[in-house]
Amino acid sequence: MAGRHLFKELYVQVILAVIVGVALGAAWPELGVTLKPLGDGFVKLIKMMIAPIVFVTVTLGIGKVGDLRKIGSVGLKALIYFEVLTTVALVIGLVVVNLLQPGAGIHADPKTLDAAAIGQYASGAKALNGVDFVLNIIPASAVDAFAKGDILQVLLVSVLFGVAMSRQGERGTLVLDFLERVSEALFATIGLIMRAAPVGAFGAMAFTIGKYGPDTLLSLGKLMGGVYLTCASFVVLVLGTVARVSGFSLWRLLKLIKEELWLVLGTSSSEAALPRLMEKLEAAGCPRSIVGLVVPTGYSFNLDGTAIYLTMAAVFVAQATDTPLTLGHQLTLLAVLLLTSKGAAAVTGAGFITLAATLSSLDVVPVAGLALLLGVDRFMSEARAITNLIGNAVATLAVTRWERAAEDTGSSVWTPRSVLAPGAAPDRDQ
Repeated sequence: MAGRHLFKELYVQVILAVIVGVALGAAWPELGVTLKPLGDGFVKLIKMMIAPIVFVTVTLGIGKVGDLRKIGSVGLKALIYFEVLTTVALVIGLVVVNLLQPGAGIHADPKTLDAAAIGQYASGAKALNGVDFVLNIIPASAVDAFAKGDILQVLLVSVLFGVAMSRQGERGTLVLDFLERVSEALFATIGLIMRAAPVGAFGAMAFTIGKYGPDTLLSLGKLMGGVYLTCASFVVLVLGTVARVSGFSLWRLLKLIKEELWLVLGTSSSEAALPRLMEKLEAAGCPRSIVGLVVPTGYSFNLDGTAIYLTMAAVFVAQATDTPLTLGHQLTLLAVLLLTSKGAAAVTGAGFITLAATLSSLDVVPVAGLALLLGVDRFMSEARAITNLIGNAVATLAVTRWERAAEDTGSSVWTPRSVLAPGAAPDRDQ
């Protein structure tokens, strides 16, 4: 009976689906490739719900807070946190790739690499600059933001609408009560979609293994192993330290979001877990206003796993093409990545576009060297996405802790609920 109950757990179903997907992709690669629509379809189902969920969550969070200075305080704390943690991730990636030297010995000639294969990423990089990024946050219309599903654009519309509702008094309360009911309906819909998660994870994993195969893993295994090891170390050491300082258990947090972690592993998309992550963080004791601001913003600005990958991939290309990089070059690389890693937030193929933009600006490492990464990039996306997901969960709890500490008047400073720390936290308004 216990075993039968266990199989009803979503994360167990996703684990089994991933295992079966790997086995099928390895045994029948051609069949595995044809199953790609299963994974794509599930991710699209989740993505179609992200914009309305972000809108109602942020609007309700801001509209019911009343004190707009709190919103500004949360935003400032979150941005400072994002910048510090992203910088730490970039530095760690740079140190590890220099120690491991995963590209040494490949001796690839840039002239013989398939530059056409990365042409779309290189062309996208030409239009990547700070001004365009800022202007892109402003949608052509409120409807356009939802039609494109751009998280930052939806966030801007949501913040403005929430602020307006908070200033409307009684009339605003009527709208917020309606949105509360809409929010319940949206999360109920997510619950229905999540029943298809095992099917999506199965299809995505079967495609990945069938398309790229184990041979690709072996050829660039050192780089892959380095990225996974670095991401895992970052989670345990850096994010674990942030968790301890903020008064909650990282291990308990990972147990809380285990379903989302397995879902990200299967689909290679951290966005697939965004709605459920927001829901669980609220249940863990984070105010809706903080969850609504920190999580969507973090999906664009707090990409710890992506930051680790970017520095390691850029230096890997230099090592593989026998391109010497001085300390000055690497420090410049670090500085450029601090900017470009934010600039490609809403662009399809952001990882490669960011790398192309960075290598082009350095004009030292050949951009054609990115062709070496095309086959194995898909396998490293899981490590990036999982690290990004954990990083945003930790960021939300940490910002909540700091915000509660700043507000404390001597009665009770926020502590997470019993799912994250021993002892139940006192009840408080959402």
